[in-house]
Amino acid sequence: MALVAGVDSSTQSCKIVICEAATGEVVRSACTPHPHATEIDPEHWWNALQHTIEAVDGIDDVAAVSIGAQQHGMVCLGPSGRVVRDALLWNDTRSAAAAGQLVDELGGPAEWAARVGVVPVASFTAAKLRWLADHEPDNADATQAVCLPHDWLTWRLTGSSRLTDLRTDRSDASGTGYFSADSSSYQLDLLELAFRGRTPAIPQVLGPRDVAGVTAGGAVLGPGAGDNAAAAMGLAAEPGDCIVSLGTSGVVSAVGLTAPHDPEGIVAGFADATGCQLPLACTLNGAPVLAAVAAMLGVDFEKFDRLALSAPAGAEGLVLVPYLEGERSPNLPNAAGALHGMTTRNLNPANIARAAVEGLLSSMAYCIGRIGAQGIAAERTILVGGGARSVAVRRIAPAVFGTAVEVPEPAEYVALGAARQAAWVLSGHDRPPAWRPATASTYRADPTPEVVERYLAAQELTLR
Repeated sequence: MALVAGVDSSTQSCKIVICEAATGEVVRSACTPHPHATEIDPEHWWNALQHTIEAVDGIDDVAAVSIGAQQHGMVCLGPSGRVVRDALLWNDTRSAAAAGQLVDELGGPAEWAARVGVVPVASFTAAKLRWLADHEPDNADATQAVCLPHDWLTWRLTGSSRLTDLRTDRSDASGTGYFSADSSSYQLDLLELAFRGRTPAIPQVLGPRDVAGVTAGGAVLGPGAGDNAAAAMGLAAEPGDCIVSLGTSGVVSAVGLTAPHDPEGIVAGFADATGCQLPLACTLNGAPVLAAVAAMLGVDFEKFDRLALSAPAGAEGLVLVPYLEGERSPNLPNAAGALHGMTTRNLNPANIARAAVEGLLSSMAYCIGRIGAQGIAAERTILVGGGARSVAVRRIAPAVFGTAVEVPEPAEYVALGAARQAAWVLSGHDRPPAWRPATASTYRADPTPEVVERYLAAQELTLR
């Protein structure tokens, strides 16, 4: 029985699952927390990986390993692979002004969308490189190679110190701002533009089942993936599948064959981990919206769900625009949330709870619509993340989305996707292994398009 390991090196922690290569059955797993920060010494990731390997009883019996990790993070390396400075993570916003500069310098967002399928925002590696060039030129000069978190961890597992041995995959490369998922190629002039004329080495982009190297123990290393692509792999998502993830943020991604080029930058043209496309729209406001409203009402989550489900669809005219932390989709970083349509007749806890659920789901419906406008149809909707544990969210989602919604049982889908990729690399087959599908519940409800229509009208007031 061959075993494979999947790693999820996220912002919060390092998780490992050891699975049977043939079936995907989890044999053992472990987790180690990461420090909370928006910039971090990558050595913390390496130490957490080593601790998690120990906690999972080692990987000496594992035939292949792949790593999924947080996207966009900037890891700068000097001679012999020395880390030049702490890595800037996706959620470090100091590069927001730099992103704006880059957009303007290329001729506007439409030019970026046409070239690489994304429009730079603070999260993307290109914007972080521009910030480094302008604010820490000595560190920029010392940077001989730039890579991403999963690239760096895969490289460390090989034991190599040669920068030419850095490897990545299409999914993670497509979040840098200088790689086109459409053409599967780096745009080196955009890297040079971002880094003020510097041209550091960047990882070789592997195919979805190519070998990235071998560990010291002899395990084959898969190419790895960005976290959203790894999760899609773990869910066995296929073209036509739309994944709605309600975590700290809200993320809508859809596996498709068409690469988007959204000039507004709401839909990012990312790649998936199988050779397809994974257009994605990310909001800043996910499950914490529900937590904030529940806290305001002074109720626990169980009571919050009961309140929301006791109110009628549409919350008697109450509409919550859930921009509690500003917003990214649409791009309104300085926006605030708003509760519209209040009267003496509808302002009660049940309607407020319902409006919170419907507002959060309507923001996801907006993202689904924007992806659809790029030519990627959603035939099946999958709901995951902490927010999917809410009974109210599960029951109201199909009404707001206007389609049946599948809710898989909670699992570490990023790590499982990485493990499935490792099994694919090990097999040498043309397609990933058909692991046993996760148990899922299907929810249906009568569509309530008027809820989304009222939400979009309220959103338009925020856009003005």
